[in-house]
Amino acid sequence: MNTSVEVAQDPAVTQHSSNTGYATLDLYNPFDNTTGPGPPPPYEATSPSAPPVPAQTPPSRTTPTEPRNYGSYTSQTAVNATTAELLRKQEELEKKARELERRERELESHALGPGAARQNNWPPLPSFCPVGPCFYQDINVEITQHFQRTVTIMYYFWMFGTCTLLFNLVSSLAMFCVDSSGGVGLGLAILWALLFAPCSFICWYRPMYKAFRSDSSFNFFVFFFIFFAQVVTNVIMTIGIPGWGFSGWIVSLAALKTSVPVGAIMMMNAVCFTAQTAMGVVMLQKIHSQYRQTDASFQKAQAEFATGVMSNQAVRQAATTAATSAAQGAFNAPR
Repeated sequence: MNTSVEVAQDPAVTQHSSNTGYATLDLYNPFDNTTGPGPPPPYEATSPSAPPVPAQTPPSRTTPTEPRNYGSYTSQTAVNATTAELLRKQEELEKKARELERRERELESHALGPGAARQNNWPPLPSFCPVGPCFYQDINVEITQHFQRTVTIMYYFWMFGTCTLLFNLVSSLAMFCVDSSGGVGLGLAILWALLFAPCSFICWYRPMYKAFRSDSSFNFFVFFFIFFAQVVTNVIMTIGIPGWGFSGWIVSLAALKTSVPVGAIMMMNAVCFTAQTAMGVVMLQKIHSQYRQTDASFQKAQAEFATGVMSNQAVRQAATTAATSAAQGAFNAPR
């Protein structure tokens, strides 16, 4: 029954059954007497009907699992690259601005002319102090930007060494308070603090500063010679030989038997001496590598030394006096 209904509902069957000129079983009635006896009406061919127009299929829709194209990956990458490029350019502009500011300050410092002396600004003493500053120092103005970090580190290294010597004085004083036989160590600690702090600044820091300021080969060699001696002295400080006034490891471990708090203070001082020695070795190697990148040489150092000696007014006066005396002696000599 269902098959008959489906066949009857077929569009082709419905189209043919609507045509009255086509003999179908629905139109033919064998028990109809009006038509009279006889065969069924002949089949009459009809004009072929146009084929049914196929239904237009709706456009396919995107399934939930199919990824949608919200933007190209390459376009997002291009945006990120553009942002990074802008940030890099901004950093370059800021760096150039700092360099221009440094150049401007340098030009202002030279505006008075080569014969004018700069006002000393180091050490930064208060105005009421009867003693004024002894040196002029400005790392951002006088030192090339490539070497400013190295000079700044060496300045802080000198400050750390000075603080370590002052701490050594405190630890020696603490040891003297618990053991009065350590008076020699306390006296030497006072001497080392008063001697090494200013001498280290004048003997190796200032030559290093001048070497990077004017690319001076002579000052480089002075720095290497004296700073190497400083590193050797730091090694002796770290060891802590008894009676030498240094709170090194030997003296610190021995102080633990007398007083644990004093021994702990002296061991902290020994740690500072150790760090100072290690940092001194590292900076000596670093400055030596930077020295090799410059135009400094031993021949240039000799030429600078000769020029500096001859430019000294006292040396020239002494040489002139010696030459005059020799000439007069040769002229007045009996023949």
